[in-house]
Amino acid sequence: MLANTCLGCHGPAGISQGPATPTISGMSELYIIGAMLAYKYDNDEDKIDEIIEADVDFEDVEFFARISTVMNRIAQGYTEEEIKILAKHFAELPFESAQQSVNADQAKTGAKLHETHCEKCHEEGGSSAEDDAGVLAGQWVPYLEYTMADFASGDRDMPKKMKKQMEEAHTANGDDAMRDLIQFYANKK
Repeated sequence: MLANTCLGCHGPAGISQGPATPTISGMSELYIIGAMLAYKYDNDEDKIDEIIEADVDFEDVEFFARISTVMNRIAQGYTEEEIKILAKHFAELPFESAQQSVNADQAKTGAKLHETHCEKCHEEGGSSAEDDAGVLAGQWVPYLEYTMADFASGDRDMPKKMKKQMEEAHTANGDDAMRDLIQFYANKK
C-alpha cells in the first residue's frame, strides 16, 4: 500500500504519535497535493507550476515552499498519480487531535488572536480542512512551534495575507502572540 511509508512518521492512519510530526489524516486533498509537490520538486516553482498546469486534477492546488528533513526524498519516490491517491486516502480518514496538556490562559488569549487575525483563512478555529490551509487545531505543540518558527525565519513560505496577519498579531501581543496561538490550536479538539 502506498501509504505505508507515511505511517512510520505520521502514525497509524495518518494520526501522529510523535510531537514533531503533523497528523495528516483529515487534511484536504489539495493541501496534501500542494505539500507533496513542493517536497517532490524541492520547491522548484517553475517545475511545480508546469506540473499543476499540465494536470486538470491539480487545477486548484496551491503550494508554498517548505523546509524538509526527509520529506523531499520520500516525495521524490512517488509519481503525481500516486500523490493523488495518497492525498485522497488521507483526506478521507478522520482527523484525531493529539492528547496533550496546554496552558488554558494562553489558549484563551490565542482564541481571541485567532478570531481577529486567522479565522478568515483557518476556519472553524483552525479545524476545517475545507479551507485548504491545513488543519491546525489539535496538532502537537512542538510541531506547531517548529512550523511557526519556519514561517518566521522565511524557511517556509506563507501567503501575503498570512504574513500581514502574523505581523499584526505580533504588533498587538508581542512575542507572546505565536505562543498563545499555538496553545489555542493545540487545545482544540
